[in-house]
Amino acid sequence: MDQLVNFIIRPPRADYSPKDDLLEEEFRLRRKWYRRKDLEVINGQGKKLKCSHYLPLIIPEGKSLPCVIYCHGNSGCRADASEVAIILLPSNITVFTLDFSGSGLSEGEHVTLGWNEKEDLKAVVNHLRSDGSVSCIGLWGRSMGAVTSLMYGAEDPSIAGMVLDSPFSNLVELMMELVDMYKYPLPKFTVKLAIQHMRKIIKKKANFDIMDLDTIEVAKRSFVPVLFGHAIDDDFIQPHHSERICDAYMGDKNIIKFEGDHNSPRPQFYFDSVTIFFHNVLNPPDDLPEDDDILPEDSYFNQDIGYRNPSYNGSLTGNGAVTTEDAIAQLRSRRLMSRVEVPSGTPTDEKSDISDGPSSSVPSRANLTPMMEDAEFLDCSFDSYSGIPCTIEDEERMLMEAIMASLKDVKVESTQGEEDGKSNFVDALSASPPDKTNLSDGPSSSSTDVPNHDTKAIGEGSKNNTSTDSNPASSAEMPDGTRATLVVQRSRSGTIMDGLTQKFGFSFFKNNSRDL
Repeated sequence: MDQLVNFIIRPPRADYSPKDDLLEEEFRLRRKWYRRKDLEVINGQGKKLKCSHYLPLIIPEGKSLPCVIYCHGNSGCRADASEVAIILLPSNITVFTLDFSGSGLSEGEHVTLGWNEKEDLKAVVNHLRSDGSVSCIGLWGRSMGAVTSLMYGAEDPSIAGMVLDSPFSNLVELMMELVDMYKYPLPKFTVKLAIQHMRKIIKKKANFDIMDLDTIEVAKRSFVPVLFGHAIDDDFIQPHHSERICDAYMGDKNIIKFEGDHNSPRPQFYFDSVTIFFHNVLNPPDDLPEDDDILPEDSYFNQDIGYRNPSYNGSLTGNGAVTTEDAIAQLRSRRLMSRVEVPSGTPTDEKSDISDGPSSSVPSRANLTPMMEDAEFLDCSFDSYSGIPCTIEDEERMLMEAIMASLKDVKVESTQGEEDGKSNFVDALSASPPDKTNLSDGPSSSSTDVPNHDTKAIGEGSKNNTSTDSNPASSAEMPDGTRATLVVQRSRSGTIMDGLTQKFGFSFFKNNSRDL
């Protein structure tokens, strides 16, 4: 479970060099010269954000150009905006990009998948508007950056337009889908309990509540024109997330789907659609003068992509023949966009405690050994957040209800008679609520293991601190001759965690038993 916590608030930082991985300080593209201006912006918490602004080398006096702010994903950085700069600069649209707090080279310890990042974006927008060099502002976000853009756009209706690539509709829903898709060795009936523990840890470390990240509600009060984009085979943030946001969105909207997955390079027709969209909403000028002769032809800048590379063969020169597709292909040959890697559920070799500091290790899924068959996991509906336990009593009650539900298909038959067997079995459960002890007929099970627990402790919380003698075990013989035994023992609540740890062998219960 610590992998999921770290995936949310402490994914691996993008490792890059501004000298080698960003476009050059001055570069030529489609017969025009551009420059990269590096700067720092201070966010509301006083943290320094590393930023870059791509704009024409020469802007006529008194001329202001529109700007698109690119917002990267949760493992990304400002280097991911190089493709965006190549796409938009020829249309006289400048591109501003940043490392969010906790990402890349910026200050900060944690990311928050859009919650605090929208404050970073606010600081950048304020900087651009106070500088006076931009006419209007658009947003282009991918994954976490798309959620950031959506959340900020709902608060600032002066944003001219947004491109949202692969946003998630609800963080808790996304977490549930990841647990199910990537087969974490976590019994399904404990998922709500696990999410509550993750919620407390994340709130303590990163100061935000995962329950608040619901972009569906944000979309209902957003009116900025928007273009959604989503890969058809995205198995991390599935396409239905964008569809749901689009359905709820109140402003002008459109959605484009394309081949690929979450990390796939985006196709050219998608970039063309984005260019047309921003041209319509930003209205960039088309009368900037040509500047072919600003620098001498033999300058090392005389190439159409801003990389000073000694091995560059000079095949892409500033003769107007190079296309945007060629430029992007050359860019991708030097540096691929940052990838979002989904953590597996495999425990790491090192002993870890999710209440301690963050870890950036992401174990391989190839080492994942299922500890239980899928049929042994008890499914748990998640129709609303009301089922998330918030107190110790809620957690204990949910565990006990799951245990009782896991026995509902056991057919109890006594060797001394059906009636006596059922009577003894019900007597053993007499401390539980009546509606939780109804055993229905169904397929028989060869054995049933139930962790020791004091059923009365559900309502008593932590008052019961000492163990007492356990009630006699009730037994019943199954049709195939095996016997099912339920032992009801009065003990402190920690015994529940010990039993679950022994049963499932999963460190989550062990690491968090002291919290209960």
